[in-house]
Amino acid sequence: MTGKLLITGASGKLGSAVVHHLLDSFKVPASSLIAGSRDTGKLSELASRGVETRRVDFDDQASLTEALAGADRVLIVSTDAIDASGTRLRQHLAAVEAAKKAGVGRIFYTSMPSPDDSLITFAPDHLGTEEAIKASGLSYTIFRNGWYMENLFMVLPTALASGQWYSSSGDGKLAHIARDDIARAIAAGLAAPAAENATYTLTGETAHTTEEIAALTSEITGKPLTVVHVTDEQLAQGMAGAGVPAPYIPTFVSFDANTREGKISMITSDAASLSGKELMSLESFLEASKAALAG
Repeated sequence: MTGKLLITGASGKLGSAVVHHLLDSFKVPASSLIAGSRDTGKLSELASRGVETRRVDFDDQASLTEALAGADRVLIVSTDAIDASGTRLRQHLAAVEAAKKAGVGRIFYTSMPSPDDSLITFAPDHLGTEEAIKASGLSYTIFRNGWYMENLFMVLPTALASGQWYSSSGDGKLAHIARDDIARAIAAGLAAPAAENATYTLTGETAHTTEEIAALTSEITGKPLTVVHVTDEQLAQGMAGAGVPAPYIPTFVSFDANTREGKISMITSDAASLSGKELMSLESFLEASKAALAG
């Protein structure tokens, strides 16, 4: 790898894991890396290892171009702003524009599977960002990250506590992938020599229905877990009754709808091919997470 590589969101779970894989798994010199975050105080461990740190705030347009200056390549880790006012897309477009103004040679971006054919409410944010990157004229690599295994923590602990998992995903399947496997694959793509423009879809190697995941979880934790199939409307009503903030309910429901309609059932070998490592299975993840899931 030649030139400086800047990773945004380096204090977050995915960004931090990417930087650590660059350093530890792919032996990229710390002097070649720049870790960016809105709060550089969260980057002290990376700084202690010799990684340059910079304040990179997608909401501070005035300083953003300067923050990216001198970087030959930039990984734009998608932000966590999923409100309905377009905040995330605005942030991403600002980053793409700043990268072009700063003279960055290649943009890497963490997107989502099939953003042009998805029911997930924030898919247009990713599609719009991909389109902006392609229109920028810069070389690019897009990593379309599949559904994290860790996202199961949003529902399984509560479901196990009651013994019931309310879902509108029907018989739809989803190939979960561990966040660390995605991070390793992305780091591998960053560490490799520059290539043609590319788009990778990073998924697990086996797709499961909600029923299958529930059965695995029950077997591993020793706790009964039954899937209660509901409609999207019933799921939304249940979330409201459970106190889920109203602005987030449509997004959470769209996850199940997207699965039910088969729009995230794809399985690819991209993650394993990039990283050269065997991916964690869902069974192994659930076994490792047994204590946390069962409470």
